[in-house]
Amino acid sequence: MRLPKLSENNAGANRFVVALVVATIVLSFVVGYFIGNWSGYRNALGFARTIAEEYYHAGLEARSDSYVPVSSDPWQRLPASGQQESRAPGNSPVGDPPASNGAELVAAEGPGSFRNVAARVLPTVVEVNTVEVIRQQLPRFRSPFDWFFDPWSRPELEEREFRRPGLGSGVIVRQNGGEAYILTNHHVVNGSDEIQVRLYDEREFSAEIVGSDERMDLALLRVSTRQSLPIADLGDSSQLHVGDWVLAIGNPFGFESTVTAGIVSATGRRPDPRSPIPDYTDYIQTDAAINPGNSGGALVSSSGEVVGINTWIASAGGGSVGLGFAIPINQAMRAIDNFLEAGEVIYGWLGVSLTDSGSEVGSRILEQLGIEETRGALVLNVYRDSPAARSGLRPGTLITAVDGNRVSNASGASRRVGDLAPGARARFTVIFDGAEREIAVDIARREAGQAAPAASDLWPGFIVTDIDDDLRERHALAADRTGVVVTSVVAGSDADSAGIRAGDVIEAVDASPIARIDEFYRLVGAADSQIAFTIRRGAARITVGFDGLA
Repeated sequence: MRLPKLSENNAGANRFVVALVVATIVLSFVVGYFIGNWSGYRNALGFARTIAEEYYHAGLEARSDSYVPVSSDPWQRLPASGQQESRAPGNSPVGDPPASNGAELVAAEGPGSFRNVAARVLPTVVEVNTVEVIRQQLPRFRSPFDWFFDPWSRPELEEREFRRPGLGSGVIVRQNGGEAYILTNHHVVNGSDEIQVRLYDEREFSAEIVGSDERMDLALLRVSTRQSLPIADLGDSSQLHVGDWVLAIGNPFGFESTVTAGIVSATGRRPDPRSPIPDYTDYIQTDAAINPGNSGGALVSSSGEVVGINTWIASAGGGSVGLGFAIPINQAMRAIDNFLEAGEVIYGWLGVSLTDSGSEVGSRILEQLGIEETRGALVLNVYRDSPAARSGLRPGTLITAVDGNRVSNASGASRRVGDLAPGARARFTVIFDGAEREIAVDIARREAGQAAPAASDLWPGFIVTDIDDDLRERHALAADRTGVVVTSVVAGSDADSAGIRAGDVIEAVDASPIARIDEFYRLVGAADSQIAFTIRRGAARITVGFDGLA
């Protein structure tokens, strides 16, 4: 059933649809009341709902010419590109900007002006319009007469197709022959079936995805054209300092080629681990206004160089409150090279599970090991047949540096390892059994889409802690009971399969008695092809064993 589009000029048609829905419900109610056939009334409600859905989707089609409703992803499902030109008089698309750069750009029309910076960068930032095709099974339209002649039959389902538009920004970063490449965010184009890019001079091109990476939230698009496109100058994000001027350029809420100014508020920002924001990257924080639709756009220095890719905001209401975050361009440049060479971002892989030295678990273990003042990433478990296992990295090891670069937490260590080339030999500075040492590790490649190997490969698959008064009371342990207490077990691991449980007291490793956590990790680290644990559970003493790492 094709309904009139919702618009201000079609109010009569809209009233007709509403009247049809109401009349159908009233008529069916009357019929049901006199003949006692309430199933017909229920069918009428289904029919009215079908009409209302058609009415709603017809309205969306009409409104898509002016705005796009926000979906659960506020960065993508935003105003479409069909609105009228919004540039102010005199701000027509510019040609080549002045040849000057650096501090000269800031002083174009007097102190504090960014006119030349904007003129230089605006042509390199594009509007990215996407369409995601959604197919749903919905009840087929039924005539009102069907309820009188066959009121008990169920409506047949039919597949319907809806087109959900999205909006973002992108930066032209390279052009080779007949192909140009545009960098944007993964979340802008993820799941898209159609992608169109619109340049500052209003040229439009179809684009396809070269590669996309959820972990870094970056994607590279390809446009086929022999026309010359303006290429952005990529700067050095490591030279940014708090207080530096920056511009954010993109298409917030569909207002194309918008420029906002602010400063670098902080560098090295990390998202909340509980948030859906990718935590592989450390972000540049800025108070330059960034809003939905800016994703994938440029963060620009006062010298006109792109130093970041605008990605997300912190906001309770969904709009800018001066807390915008951008991926440093130095990290993005590695992704560009990987996309062009392999169609994906290539990560190094170590093969450990880590926790921050400052986390609740990490700080407790490090305090018991006597190295609580040292920051780093604590190894809790090691994967079998991994670079870490082959090099001798064992649970209870604190990683403090990778190739001389200090790491202060688990995410920092993961990022350092991820940036290493597969096959490279890296030097890890670690503390194990109270002594600092260096371990050489041959880094492997993390396979595409690999979150982690199977839990059955995680060794030993559980975490322990020293016995204290709280644990003695919680698990009703005798005052003379010695050993370490199992605090958690990884589901599916060898320890889980062997029957080790949280609350078990491990009294010995390979028949050697233990009283503290440092003794436990020392013996676990020295285990050969097999390892056995003597466990006290209540009044029972049992021994469980499984394969070691060697």
